[in-house]
Amino acid sequence: MLSPDRHAINVALVGVGNCASSLVQGIEHYRAGANDMVGLMHAELGGYAPSDIRVVAAWDVDSRKVGQDVAEAIFAKPNCTVVFCDEVRHTGAKVRMGRVLDGVADHMANYAPDRTFLLGDGAEPSKGEIVQALRETNTHVLMNYLPVGSQAATEFYAECALEAGVAFVNNIPVFIASNPEWAARFEAAGVPIIGDDIKAQLGATIVHRVLTDLFRKRGVKLERTYQLNTGGNTDFLNMLNRSRLASKKESKTEAVQSVAEVRLEDENIHVGPSDYVAWQNDNKICFLRMEGQMFGGVPMNLELRLSVEDSPNSAGVAIDMIRCAKLAQDRGLGGAILPAAAWFCKHPPEQMPDDDAYAAVEAFIAGE
Repeated sequence: MLSPDRHAINVALVGVGNCASSLVQGIEHYRAGANDMVGLMHAELGGYAPSDIRVVAAWDVDSRKVGQDVAEAIFAKPNCTVVFCDEVRHTGAKVRMGRVLDGVADHMANYAPDRTFLLGDGAEPSKGEIVQALRETNTHVLMNYLPVGSQAATEFYAECALEAGVAFVNNIPVFIASNPEWAARFEAAGVPIIGDDIKAQLGATIVHRVLTDLFRKRGVKLERTYQLNTGGNTDFLNMLNRSRLASKKESKTEAVQSVAEVRLEDENIHVGPSDYVAWQNDNKICFLRMEGQMFGGVPMNLELRLSVEDSPNSAGVAIDMIRCAKLAQDRGLGGAILPAAAWFCKHPPEQMPDDDAYAAVEAFIAGE
């Protein structure tokens, strides 16, 4: 068992893909002395700095990652995100074989090995084994980085977090925090949960929301809109299986609809992944179009192209979510942490305009 450090935030990772890579690189980046703190709400949040976060456990199902120290596994294939911190110190936490369940789509086997998973042949752990590992490592926060569509696998790890009494941060669009039954279970257990579906620092969804809110505030009638995204990472490859996209599309669409003056009919709004382009790697390109009417019914349209490195775009937000989850744990809070969810997630239990969500999470951080 790790020796306790009263000011450390011990984090366990479910899935050691591109997003986990950017998170671990980011923790090391700031620990190594970078002081710009770009991408974070605060250098210190509730008394916790990024350098207080340490990875103590991780699970994955790729044979190239299982058995490796997390610091090595984050650079293993099929990860393809940008390397902005190439000297990541060993964490002492080796990646363990995880549960597969629905975490790997069948079609992934049809792609080149450096683009998809090589399933490990180790025995999959039981819930009891994972719970024991969480307890032995004194884990405070469990980060869910499973692929989109991993409903059964996400529920499995949520059960582990509940039983171990570990705060759960759900970064993917499988509805746990925003599911009243699950939220009630976390509340009854006194375990914090933040989710669902992380918003990037400056990604397609937050830009689409801000522009939709701007239309509303400036009196422009929004009539039609689409958001098309392309990328070349395993997230986009996984989402070629359209049957895994139901919750993803709902999450992204509702994030936009919730700030519109009038909800658009289904045929007038399309928000979601478009296609996989291998050479883009972790670069994500968003094509956004909005059509509407201005004064006198005069038509207008807006087109925007946004290009970002997908995984680093969420890593700073993840660091803030970890610190908020630990704050909630310190304060004895259980269930969905609504202010944090509304600011950090696309599909929180309660949607708020972004200005209101920002004020609410700042008040939460301050302990108000």
